[in-house]
Parts: sequence; structure tokens; C-alpha cells
Amino acid sequence: MTPTNRLEQMIRRLTSQRNCLAFAAEMVVDLPGPVLEFGLGKGRTYDFMRERLPERDIYVFERDVHCRPEYVPADGYLLLGDVRDTVPAALAQIGEPAALAHFDIGTHDFTADAPLTDWLTLAVTPLIRTGGAWYRTAPWRTHAGSRCLCRRTTATATTWSIGSGPSDRNNTKGR
Repeated sequence: MTPTNRLEQMIRRLTSQRNCLAFAAEMVVDLPGPVLEFGLGKGRTYDFMRERLPERDIYVFERDVHCRPEYVPADGYLLLGDVRDTVPAALAQIGEPAALAHFDIGTHDFTADAPLTDWLTLAVTPLIRTGGAWYRTAPWRTHAGSRCLCRRTTATATTWSIGSGPSDRNNTKGR
């Protein structure tokens, strides 16, 4: 049953986000490479990933920083500006393909965000290591709801894991 009040909707969204980020981090635990965070916001997911993957470099793409200073990445790890400008040159700064990318950008108007989401899907592909995981907090155009959509790229196929987190690990579709 979908919650109707805003508090329950937020609790469900944040719980799903936490579970899915944990799931995505678990997927890449043995894979080398940094983490890419698209959208800093208030710094909640960035802080979670710092705690969950403390040995990883985390590069954050953000248009404008509006969070408390303790949640702002150190110099060299914040790629500030429009992603259409920062993504194309990012691999030179990052130095190696990423093991994990988390996307939480846009306006939450999925129709309005579709052109950017479609562009970003293609533009980020060279930044993700084979076997790496992609996770989108808000739904891609092809997936509705507050469940996670995690993409894993292999040499021969892309597998999407759809669910609320680790308990849904076996709910996958090849695409």
C-alpha cells in the first residue's frame, strides 16, 4: 500500500534509499575504483557512503553546494558545475573508472528531467568500471515507484536489479 501522507512517503523514500545504497555498496565490495556521487544535496548519501566505504575515494558532482561544511567533499573531490560540463572531463581528474555511481540529481519532475537523465546515462558509461554498479535514487523514466534501480555492467550484458535493497537481491532482469 502506497502511503498517502508526506511524512510516510518521506520515510519510505529514505528507507529505500538507505537500503539500496547499502545493496549497491555490497555489490562492489571486491571491485576496485572510486565512488561517484551525482548530486550532493544536504550531504546525506555522501556521508552514508563515506561511512559504508571508508577506503574509497568519493567524487561528487554538484551544480551548487547548499549543505553544511562537514558534508562537502575535500578539495579535488568536488566537481562543481553543470554535469554536462563536468562529466566529459571527469575521468582525467578521477584517474580510473568507478566501481559505483549514485545518481540523485534533477527536479523530481521525471518528464522534465528525462533529457538530462538520458544524456547522463550515456555520458557516464565511460566512467564506470566493467562490473561496476549504478544506482538511481529517483526512478529512471522506465521505472516508477520508490524502489531502487541498480544497474550492473559486465563485458557482455547489463543487469538491472530492482527492489528495496539486499533482501531483493535475486529480483533481476537482463537488459
